[in-house]
Amino acid sequence: MRRALISDIHGNLEALDTVLADIASVGVQRIYCLGDIVGYGPNPVECLDRVMRRCDVTILGNHDQATLFDPDGFNPVALEAIYWTREQLELIGPASQKERRWEFLGELPRKLDEGDFLFVHGSAKEPTNEYVFPENVTDTRKMNDLFSRIQKYCFQGHTHMPGVFTPGGDFLTPDRVGYKYQLTDQKAMINVGSVGQPRDNDPRACYVVLDDTALTVEFRRLKYDNEKTRGKIYAIEELDNMLGDRLLPGR
Repeated sequence: MRRALISDIHGNLEALDTVLADIASVGVQRIYCLGDIVGYGPNPVECLDRVMRRCDVTILGNHDQATLFDPDGFNPVALEAIYWTREQLELIGPASQKERRWEFLGELPRKLDEGDFLFVHGSAKEPTNEYVFPENVTDTRKMNDLFSRIQKYCFQGHTHMPGVFTPGGDFLTPDRVGYKYQLTDQKAMINVGSVGQPRDNDPRACYVVLDDTALTVEFRRLKYDNEKTRGKIYAIEELDNMLGDRLLPGR
């Protein structure tokens, strides 16, 4: 089976639609979303509707959780975006659809464990909120603890920085592996990157195609109309301009 793994859409409709169109062209049987459908971006409702309709599995992200409950540990910019996102979910659409959206968010699982394949938003230790950054490879204690919690492969998002963590203390960026990584008997943690807000100095949308049979992980990067997305952000008073600015350099 070939699965598309998307994460960290963050209300970026142009990026999501570009990714979904690409997914439709590459022979994928299922789509898994690893969380953070909303937050930061200007189209949370539209992105949520597409995920509800198109994704076979969706995991709870920290921004999805914050939309439902009291946000914890959010900076002022992210916090204001969450409050605005809540308002949009309350305002847009008929009552029945609004209720379905809230129910969908409220029922999202924190992880999906398929034995050799574990799917989370944050980490194997704390599925929703823990960050695993590339620089964490030097923290032997943290990395050993994380690898001890997975049976074989863990797929995650949250940092918006795609790549592969190995038990040997490496972080392999997509370009370093030629955008395709061969899974082996060695454990691996794979960050699938961000659809809507990349932060690895590459502004292109990112997602992963996982081939269960060939045991390959393919990182796909796609240009999208981020000028249109930025324009929408700048037009919304409650969304800080830096949320649009950062889309251009991918930071």
